[in-house]
Amino acid sequence: MTTQTDIPPAEATGRRSWLRDHSELGVCALLLVLGVLVLTDALTMDVDIAQRGPVGPRTVPVVVGAGLLVVAALLAVDVLRGGRGQAETGEDVDLSEPADWRTVLLLAGVFLGAAVLIDPLGFPVAGALLFWGAAYALGSRRFDRDPLIAAVVSLVTYVVFNDLLGVPLPGGPLMGVL
Repeated sequence: MTTQTDIPPAEATGRRSWLRDHSELGVCALLLVLGVLVLTDALTMDVDIAQRGPVGPRTVPVVVGAGLLVVAALLAVDVLRGGRGQAETGEDVDLSEPADWRTVLLLAGVFLGAAVLIDPLGFPVAGALLFWGAAYALGSRRFDRDPLIAAVVSLVTYVVFNDLLGVPLPGGPLMGVL
């Protein structure tokens, strides 16, 4: 038997329905917040007085922040006019299946672990653990070749960035060897 308290008021039901129909406004709010953060950070950036020319360190962040604000406004207008995002149409995606949280959590743990270990162990070792852990989390179980491939990819990445591109990466204990 239903009582008066079991039936939600029409006002609350209508509000929930409106929010569900316009859920893309959450993305608009996120873009707006990111745009404001980028612009605030760019405009409060310390700039060297000796800088010459129209393009300085503030230019790209200001353009990106303004772009985020414009996209947020255009998306909000589209959503409020009735525009809807399309559902996933990938051939290999089964929307009736639940998300694979084990894989997501394993990947997140591997990324966090690599971020923590990059300073004490250096990029070659932390990168190899990152690549090997990502391969394992995504389903590869070839313990004979995956660590070798991960080590090669990590060392090649280190050499390309550190030596060829001039982007200094921490070498860790292997600094003397490499």
